Parts: sequence; C-alpha cells; structure tokens
Amino acid sequence: MYKYFNQLRKNPEYEKLMKERLISWRTEPVILRIERPTKLDRAHSLGYKAKQGFVLARIKIGKGSSKREDFAGGRKPLHAGRTSMTPKMNLQHIAEMRVARKFPNLEVLNSYYFAEDGKRIWFEVILIDPEHPCIKNDRKLNWVCNPANRGRVFRGLTSAGKSSRT
Repeated sequence: MYKYFNQLRKNPEYEKLMKERLISWRTEPVILRIERPTKLDRAHSLGYKAKQGFVLARIKIGKGSSKREDFAGGRKPLHAGRTSMTPKMNLQHIAEMRVARKFPNLEVLNSYYFAEDGKRIWFEVILIDPEHPCIKNDRKLNWVCNPANRGRVFRGLTSAGKSSRT
C-alpha cells in the first residue's frame, strides 16, 4: 500500500494540490493540532497509531540563518558578525522542541519533514499522552509512561535530536 502512496506523490496533480495547501497553511498558526497525518506511510513508519493517546501537530519554522542582536559600541558592519548566525541544532529538532513546549503534558515520539517553500519548512510531530489509559495498557508503548523518559526531546533522544547531537 505504501508503494502507491509514493507513486501518488510523483503525480503532477498532487504537486498542484500541495501548492494550494501551502498557500492556505501560510496564514494558519505556527503550531496547529491536526486530526490525521498528511503522510500516513511516514507517520506509521515512525510509530504513529490511529488510537487514543496519540496527537499530531503541524509546525512551520523559518528557514535559513538568523541575525544576532545589536550590540553597544561601534564596529564596522563587516566585523559585527550579525548575519548568518546558523543554529547548532537541525531545524527538525528545533521544531520538535517548540511543539513540546506548546503541549507540556505530551511527550514527543518522533517527527517528519512535510513540505517547504521559500521561507518556511513544515514538519509534522507525533506526540503521545503518557497519562492516557490506552498508552499505559499498551505493552509496546508504555515505556513513555516511565518518569525517566519525560522531556526526552529536550535531551536529544528523538531521532532528529540524535542526528543533531553528532
């Protein structure tokens, strides 16, 4: 089934649909809770299940480098070092941490790239509620309920965080 999802994404009509989606998403909030994954195959491969206790969020994050704050005292603009301050972490890990701050009672399981335009990148983040009975009773997922696994995104324990640490 997932093979057909990949073939669908190569279709020119799908690209047209994606363009329309990105235009509408630009006006949406930065972090938005969504009902179902937009890339179902990718979400399932990262551990998503269509059951209670799972939450999905779409986040848009700015591309490129940022500028450092202005300083007191005169310097030549060339030596100011203000432009191209690149982050030490990859953008996917930054996006996961922003979503984790927005939903403090949930735990980030994983995330995946979805789309980008000239200014922004969109990621979809899979979150789990460690207090939900469906998660507590699932033998494959109840490791999230252990207090030692709280705040794993901030310690670089998601896949994006691990690749950001190297």
